[in-house]
Amino acid sequence: MITKEQVLHALSHVDDPDLKKDLVTLNMIRNIEITPLKIRFDVVLTTPACPLKGHIEHACRNAIALFVDKDITVDINMTSQVMGSKGSQLSNIKNIILVASGKGGVGKSTVAANLALALQVNGAKTGLIDADIYGPSLPIMFGLEGARPKASKTPDGKTKIEPVEKFGLKLLSIGFFTDPNQPVPWRGPMVSTAVKQLFNDADWGELDYLVVDLPPGTGDVHITVAQSFPIAGAVIVTTPQNVALSDAVRGIGMFLMESINIPLLGVLENMAYFTPAELPDHKYFIFGKDGGKRLAERFNAPFLGEIPLVKSISDSGDNGLPVMMDEHSPARSAFLEIAGRVAQQLAIVQAAV
Repeated sequence: MITKEQVLHALSHVDDPDLKKDLVTLNMIRNIEITPLKIRFDVVLTTPACPLKGHIEHACRNAIALFVDKDITVDINMTSQVMGSKGSQLSNIKNIILVASGKGGVGKSTVAANLALALQVNGAKTGLIDADIYGPSLPIMFGLEGARPKASKTPDGKTKIEPVEKFGLKLLSIGFFTDPNQPVPWRGPMVSTAVKQLFNDADWGELDYLVVDLPPGTGDVHITVAQSFPIAGAVIVTTPQNVALSDAVRGIGMFLMESINIPLLGVLENMAYFTPAELPDHKYFIFGKDGGKRLAERFNAPFLGEIPLVKSISDSGDNGLPVMMDEHSPARSAFLEIAGRVAQQLAIVQAAV
C-alpha cells in the first residue's frame, strides 16, 4: 500500500520555479487521498494566473511515476490561494497593485483596465480603482457613463459605497461622482481625501487583487496612496520613445525612494510595434524599439511584455468594451500573459519578505 509519506517524498523533488523551493516545503501539497488504483492531491498555487501551472503539474506526475509507481492513476487538482501583503489594514484586500506612468498618453488606463480583467478572467477576485482624479476614464472604457454607485449600511451601522460591477470586476472611479462636462479644480487636501474614500469608504468584499490606475506623473495621489495603504507592488507603463522613457525613470525613482519603497513588479511597453492586417508577419517599430526592455534592465526589474499598437484596443475602450472581452483579439492573449507575469512577480516579492 502506498503511503502519504511516499507521495510527499516524491513531490519534495518538485520545485516551484519562481519561489526556488520544493512544493512540500512551501505547503502547496494538500488533501492527499490514496487508493489501490489512484493517488489524488491538490496543488495550491500562489495565484490562479500562474503561467507555470502546466509545467508544475507535469513535474508532479513525473515525480509520482519515478518515486512511487509509474502505473498508478494520478489525479491532480490544480487550485490556488492568493498570498496577501503583510501588515495590511485592509484585511479583505490581499494585494493592491499600482499601475503608473511617468507621462500621459502612453495607455496606462487601458493597461490598468485590461490587466484587472485578465486577472479576473484567470479566476482571481479583482477590483479596479480609477484614481486618476484629473482625467478619470474608467466610466467611458467600461460603458458606465452616468453610473452612480449605491450606498449601503453595514451591520455596525456605517454607510459604505457599493462598487459598480461590470464584466465580473468591482469598479470605482472619481468620475462616478463628478459631472463629466464640468472641470473640478482639486486642491491637494481635497485630492487626498477623495482618493482615500475610494479605498476606505467602499464595500469591496473579499479581493485577491485591487488594481489602481494612478494619474500620470508623480504627485499628491501617488504619495497619498503609497503612504496610506499597504501596496504590494507597482507596474510601470511606457512607450518605446525616449520622452516617455525619461519620464518613466522619474516614476520608478519615486517608488524606490526610501520614504515610499514600493516593489517594482516590472515594466510594460505599450504601443511597441505596428503590424498591418495585410502583412501579419511584419512589425513596424514606429516609436522606437526595445525602450521598455532597456528601462527594465536599467533598474534590474522584470520586463513584463509588449502590447502592440492596434486600433481595436483604443476602439474597444471608446466603445465601453475593453479588448480583454474580445476573445478573437491578439491583444487579449498579450494581456493574459502579462497578468500571469505580474501575479508571478507578486508571489516572488512576497516570498522574499
